[in-house]
Amino acid sequence: MFDLRGKKAIVTGGNKGLGFGMSQGLCEGGASVVIIGSSDETERAAQSLRDTGFDAHAVVCDLSDKVDLERGFAQALKMHGGRLDILVNNAGVQRRAKAEEFEWDDWQFVLSVNLDAVFLLCQLAGRVMLAQGKGKIINIASMLSYFGGITVPAYAASKGGVAQLTKALSNEWAGRGVCVNAIAPGYMDTEMNVNLINDEKRYTDITARIPAGRWGTAEDMKGVVVFLASEASDYLNGAIIPVDGGYLAK
Repeated sequence: MFDLRGKKAIVTGGNKGLGFGMSQGLCEGGASVVIIGSSDETERAAQSLRDTGFDAHAVVCDLSDKVDLERGFAQALKMHGGRLDILVNNAGVQRRAKAEEFEWDDWQFVLSVNLDAVFLLCQLAGRVMLAQGKGKIINIASMLSYFGGITVPAYAASKGGVAQLTKALSNEWAGRGVCVNAIAPGYMDTEMNVNLINDEKRYTDITARIPAGRWGTAEDMKGVVVFLASEASDYLNGAIIPVDGGYLAK
């Protein structure tokens, strides 16, 4: 049920951090993966997967630009021969400032990458998958899909939007063979959270609330993404699954 051999996947932001872990997990499950990213690291990440014997490719594009996003998606789809079984919308950006000082340009940039691009890619992938009669879309939500955070109003708004978008698309597509779900990572030891990790008090307070006793890693994302990409989750629709070491339960 968890076998992904022969499946075609696209992972945005799959060149580092949690995204690379999920790309690696899908490859380990047997899928062919195209990583979409915005930097030269994208090709290096795909090459590192190929060096391990996996079928991985790279597309570089700017997800904040609609035209370039559409070009990048078309290029990735062509690499897969026009077929797409799995889309993982992982790419995300962060900007931090007090709400009363938050710059409008930063607000627009965060929303364009974290929410606008997610909708556009869901729409593009959805058209392909609906025509196939089958597909798996996996969005990446956040703990901030549940609560508001501090000094990250745009990120919180975008991740709340991702959770609701996931449910809305599921309502329309679940009966047509396309499963749309989301993963909500907890506090992860990644580059995006470096400010939190370096804040001794907040790091200590957050860790104390995690029953597992540690922050998550990219390895912790592999199992859930393979589950959501596989036939094992064919009757799971519109779910937001926390991968948080029990943080939300405490």
